[in-house]
Amino acid sequence: MTVNSGSPGWYLRRLSRMGPSEVGGRVGDAVRRRRWRSARPVVPSVTGARFTAVLPAGTIAAVPPDAAKRLVAEADRLMAGHVEYFGVLRDDLADPDWWYDPKTGRRAPEGYAFDVPYRDEDVAGDIKQIWEPSRHQYLTVLAAAYAVTGNERYAERVAEHLRSWWASNAPLRGVHWVSGIELGIRLLSWVWIRRLLDGWPGAAALFEDNPVALKQIWHHQRWLAAFPSRGSSANNHVVAEAAGQFAAACAFGWFPSSVRWRDDALRSLERHLRGNTFPSGLNRELATDYHGLVLELGLAAVAEADAAGVPVPATVRLVLLRMTDALAAVVDGRLRPPRQGDADDGHGLVVDGAGTDRWASLLATGDAVFGSLPWWPGVTGTDVRTPLLAALIRPYAKEGAAPAVTRPASRPAHFADAGLTVLRGPAGIWCRCDGGPHGFLSIAAHAHADALSVEVRHDGVDVLADPGTFCYHGQPEWRRYFRSTLGHNTLELDGADQSVSGGPFLWTRHARSRVLAVEASDEGVSRWCAEHDGYGPSVHRRRVELTAESRELRVVDEVRGPRRAVRLAFHLGPAVAADLVDNRAVLTWSRDGEERSAVLDLPGELSWRAHRGESDPPLGWYSPGFGRKEPATTLVGTGFTDGAQGFTTVLGFGD
Repeated sequence: MTVNSGSPGWYLRRLSRMGPSEVGGRVGDAVRRRRWRSARPVVPSVTGARFTAVLPAGTIAAVPPDAAKRLVAEADRLMAGHVEYFGVLRDDLADPDWWYDPKTGRRAPEGYAFDVPYRDEDVAGDIKQIWEPSRHQYLTVLAAAYAVTGNERYAERVAEHLRSWWASNAPLRGVHWVSGIELGIRLLSWVWIRRLLDGWPGAAALFEDNPVALKQIWHHQRWLAAFPSRGSSANNHVVAEAAGQFAAACAFGWFPSSVRWRDDALRSLERHLRGNTFPSGLNRELATDYHGLVLELGLAAVAEADAAGVPVPATVRLVLLRMTDALAAVVDGRLRPPRQGDADDGHGLVVDGAGTDRWASLLATGDAVFGSLPWWPGVTGTDVRTPLLAALIRPYAKEGAAPAVTRPASRPAHFADAGLTVLRGPAGIWCRCDGGPHGFLSIAAHAHADALSVEVRHDGVDVLADPGTFCYHGQPEWRRYFRSTLGHNTLELDGADQSVSGGPFLWTRHARSRVLAVEASDEGVSRWCAEHDGYGPSVHRRRVELTAESRELRVVDEVRGPRRAVRLAFHLGPAVAADLVDNRAVLTWSRDGEERSAVLDLPGELSWRAHRGESDPPLGWYSPGFGRKEPATTLVGTGFTDGAQGFTTVLGFGD
């Protein structure tokens, strides 16, 4: 069944997930949108504006040479017009059409922003392809290249593109004025562009002395103050809105409303950083990419506060500290975090070139700001962003408002509130077990139907892989597959998902999981057991044991309830080849030129088949990033539940 996110049925399902206050707020938004259609607000006049939120002297000199080299190489590719967004290679960035989608060849319609059917790919094209360049994060890269090299051609290209964008996107006209997260991230980019161009003679004429720029900055902030994400949509979007609004109000505090916008945005940021984060430090959306996005946005916001001398509630820094410690705890030996939930490659602040490790960069910034702990993994890579942020953010240990906090004395393995457990064994064996909530808030927008799934790596290589996300809009059959129960390393009953989807970002019924037992050991036997009720009246229970000495992972699935059809899936990483004979699969792959192997003994009670790169219906795919997918082997066992015994799977790693 195709679910149209703009159909009357979808709106009814969406309405059913809202509370009274959210409904009231959205009614108020609708009234305001109608009023703004004909309103012609007067932008306050600004005189004598100056930009003072500059980088401290010596900051650029602290950028590591290899990171600067990667940055300049990336900037030169952008100057030549070359870029890749979500698997689509483009060569039109030298002179972009801001409303054009090269993937479908469509151009978003013009008109009043709130009339644009941006969810309809047949009309507007792939909206993420259109939105992404207009986050202006490629312009922050060019501005950073100017700051590092002093070459004015980078600054001139930035100015040319900003003037082009401002001329093509009048306030409230077109698709770039529809979504608050886009406005928030764009404002943050503009702040950093102005900061990084500060040594360029044309910087003031581009920003504070430019009536067009002032009008755009004012309208962006007015929009964000009027239409915040609310209620069941108050996820990472509202954090981006608040961070962008706050950054702009601090750095571009030139308007009569700037202080009010700044204070309101800071209150929102503090509330929603706490609301979006478990006490353990993991993001409540249980989607790792959004953990990274929110952490980046929070760090950028604190940088603006410290640059402007604006006091920040201690809870803001505390949440960011806990998020950083949590990230350090869950990454594998190659600093790869779990591939859990939705991922759309979204970033808060981009000033680095290709090849820079996002997660290493965040841990390096965390070390500079909060200080690393003895159990943190080592970070050997370099980046541009860390020295820039560290130059603005006051170190946590020196922050007078910082509360006393007890940080983990050893590396946590189990995050009870998030239901996430990482079991570790020798030679880089890493196993994530999922026994947490289905997702965040009533719609769980970025959740997958993945209760009790496992994700297993060996020295950073996906062996039993989480296939990823691939897409959001326009391809409903692929969106369903990558979110489905069958699309994860867990058990499906009667051909149905554990949780019920009401649309591409909406779940109308959530499976409830609970972890029953955890015992983590790096040298002995680690155990995990959990169950969920998504298949009522049946209950699916799974036990996982990782034995360090034998390098063996044992997974036992039990279904308590009536006899039902079952499919048990194990998705292999794209680097792993499988030779399946009956219920035994020999797995092989290479790492750094060395051949590796494992044996996967599958439950003999089920009939097993290997699937790879199938499209009707989709099965056997791995998405390395948003908009990209590649064939990978999926092993699927079919049969029926039998209450007398469980289904036992054993994965044994070779020497």
